[in-house]
Amino acid sequence: MGPRTVLVTGGAGYVGSHTVVELLEAGHRVVVVDNCCNATPPPTTTTSTTTTTTDSHTNGKDNNKEGYTDDDTDKNGSCSPTPTTATANHNNATTTEERDKEEDERRWSALPLALQRVENITGKTLTAFYLVSLNDVDALTKIFAKHKIEAVIHFAALKAVGESVTIPLEYYVNNVSGTLTLLQVMRSAGVKSLVYSSSATVYGVPQYLPTDETHPTGQGITNPYGKTKYFCEQVMIDLAASDQDWGVLLLRYFNPVGAHVSGLIGEDPRNIPNNLMPYIAQVAVGRLKALQVFGQDYDTPDGTGVRDYVHVVDLATGHVAALEHVWQPDYKGCESYNLGSGEGVSVLEMVNAFSRASGRAIPYVVKERRAGDVAKMVASCTSAQTHLGWKATRTLEQMCEDTWRWQSQNPRGYV
Repeated sequence: MGPRTVLVTGGAGYVGSHTVVELLEAGHRVVVVDNCCNATPPPTTTTSTTTTTTDSHTNGKDNNKEGYTDDDTDKNGSCSPTPTTATANHNNATTTEERDKEEDERRWSALPLALQRVENITGKTLTAFYLVSLNDVDALTKIFAKHKIEAVIHFAALKAVGESVTIPLEYYVNNVSGTLTLLQVMRSAGVKSLVYSSSATVYGVPQYLPTDETHPTGQGITNPYGKTKYFCEQVMIDLAASDQDWGVLLLRYFNPVGAHVSGLIGEDPRNIPNNLMPYIAQVAVGRLKALQVFGQDYDTPDGTGVRDYVHVVDLATGHVAALEHVWQPDYKGCESYNLGSGEGVSVLEMVNAFSRASGRAIPYVVKERRAGDVAKMVASCTSAQTHLGWKATRTLEQMCEDTWRWQSQNPRGYV
């Protein structure tokens, strides 16, 4: 298929930014919406920020520009549907060049730092970036009116399991309300192709392993984060059943880790990491003293929790494959696919693998189990391989090596 215009919500985030790289590399035009509540914002952040380009070219910026991660929350932003553009003066070539340079610098500085690095990696420019919240109906409506959006990849969400137990209301307002607003605006704009960033947490405590897409969902979900993903899935299933023009893919991915091989973009939580890999990486680089291992009395080989880890670049290519599937002329309805490696790795196995990759010891202390965690979760990804032509190819060693490259080159993250 030829290039198309894709709206990516939460595109300045961890998984979002890596997926934007793959979309640009595939030749697509990308519009990003993110309010940067959990990402390093644009250097020129104001109440309203819009940056737009009309072509793809090497921007020539220094590869050491800064960048950051994902998620969206319910802080209202605003956007101008008409970006500021350079004014050409054909009677004065020098003035035109100066103005073009100023406009390029203005556009560049209005990008979140992760997206600046995305452009450096790909040598291509985004079609547009909007610093807005998904709960801002007017802003979203203007974005859809301005751009001929042909599909949406929806990442924007708060995503920490432990945090969701502590502040559940924020998770419901952001994840569920923001998704409902997005779907309403999409319907009004006539855009009915959607790839949704869901989660294996919708399976609750797994009844069998490896867990495939026929596993019951919504039963025994142990945390509000997982419930918000389940609720949003149900809305999309009902929506697709009510209107045959909708084509929706629910991507239930497991535990994204790793970083782009360039080391320019990676995972950089603003506070103490809620996820294992960035916590280990920050211990290895000296930002944190020791890893906290939550529970060593699970029914697993070494007593620590077992998860299915998937490299973030593999995950990103899965979203591109999902788009191609949604864009098939005869695709309608709503389907779900697991994206994972299909292999379980315990906390201590991950610690040892990262120690080998970094050449550094990873001290850790054992704590009590964390609320909302399950003992073991491993995916069956046969369906994604069969129907999407997708399979994770990067090993645990590559996950650790790429994470260490990112963290060692950016010891303080994007700051």
